[in-house]
Amino acid sequence: MSSNDENAGNRLMGSRESACDYDDDMRRARDAGIDAFALNIGTDPYTDTQLYYAYESAARNGMKVFISFDFNWWQASQGSEVGAKIAQYASHPAQLMVDEKVFVSSFTGDGVNVDAIRSSARSEIFFAPNFHPGQGDFDKIDGALNWMGWDSNGNNRAPTGEQRVTVADSDQAYEDSLQGKPYIAPISPWFSTHYGPEVSYSKNWVFPSDLLWYDRWREILRLSPHFVEIITWNDYGESHYIGPLSSPHTDDGASKWVMDMPHNGWLDMAKPFIAAYKAGSRLPIKFIEEEKLVYWYRPTLKSVNCDPTDTTMQGSSDSASGDFTRGRPDGADTMKDEVFVVTMLKLPAMVRVQSGDITETYIAPPGIWSHSVPMGVGAQSFKVIRGFGTVEALSGTSLRDVVDTCVYGIYNFNAYVGTLPAEACVDQLQPAGLTMLSEGLQVTPQINALG
Repeated sequence: MSSNDENAGNRLMGSRESACDYDDDMRRARDAGIDAFALNIGTDPYTDTQLYYAYESAARNGMKVFISFDFNWWQASQGSEVGAKIAQYASHPAQLMVDEKVFVSSFTGDGVNVDAIRSSARSEIFFAPNFHPGQGDFDKIDGALNWMGWDSNGNNRAPTGEQRVTVADSDQAYEDSLQGKPYIAPISPWFSTHYGPEVSYSKNWVFPSDLLWYDRWREILRLSPHFVEIITWNDYGESHYIGPLSSPHTDDGASKWVMDMPHNGWLDMAKPFIAAYKAGSRLPIKFIEEEKLVYWYRPTLKSVNCDPTDTTMQGSSDSASGDFTRGRPDGADTMKDEVFVVTMLKLPAMVRVQSGDITETYIAPPGIWSHSVPMGVGAQSFKVIRGFGTVEALSGTSLRDVVDTCVYGIYNFNAYVGTLPAEACVDQLQPAGLTMLSEGLQVTPQINALG
């Protein structure tokens, strides 16, 4: 495999009733230039059924897939079982092959017996797990995935003034450990999670996100890694999904901050960057097929006080992981109260952004460029002007206002993402994705209010 030709979307696996339920995801990803999906699996009884559906859908939709073993559920002692699972799907026509080897990855798994995996797989494998520098044996693997697509404090929390590990720092650590072996660089648009004591997996923090999606794509074009993995397609719980809300999935409680918060615009924005990356170009302007304006923002200012009704303030958490804090998410101060705008233009134009009572006008040059405007409470509107006329297709008002109250009573640090020209239909969670919406809420929510 040559450099710059594989771009993978992470996750996708879910509880679906047929291979057809994967088709829309496969087609959306394929049309955006994504080459393969990582199928993140645990040890659930439905795993083989869902793997079969996903592989079948990929085969008929011109996509590739590969298994990523989640070592939150698999054990490091299960190398032989991991290899046996690889063997089940190795010959499927949708299996991603790299250097004529079966491509396999993981989430963590540093101590797994790689020799046992290779022995049981019954095929040559290209093993590129999420091993960590200084922990996993990089001599035993063919490449490695770095999961940390966000700046942090080095201990899975937002950076502080005293402690900051950037994504670029992490890139370098992996490059040093791999010593020339292929690197799977991460790219992620956002991170916010807010599970309270209503579930057993309580966790409540953010990583600084803001313009991360735009800035990281620029960095990817400069870095030119062998592979890129998008984190993620449909992890709603951590708010870094770029796939549709309507994609079939069951609710684990994330609907509280995901309902009416589409992210499809991030996939729109990524398309010319993906094409540029695969072409080995640093000029995404060459790959703009249609002019667009993509914008995103949080639904409230971070100063809004939701303590009286927030889910994390109720009851007591039984989470032993240390991931749980009460009230505002840990790291909230690293997020800016701004509206973020990315213009994808073939010709220059004037852009006027009105966020509540705040109005700002600027000149957007040709190409793909970012801008930010202070966030104001109220409607969020955008106007693109060329010459003496408004470009109507690139102008409009968002369906979602910024408010000074707590949406459904909770702290919501997820992003609302919109695109102009606007989508014809409003992307909505389906009933299965809403089953836990009311659990823990002190305020009665309106279902799919934007539709």
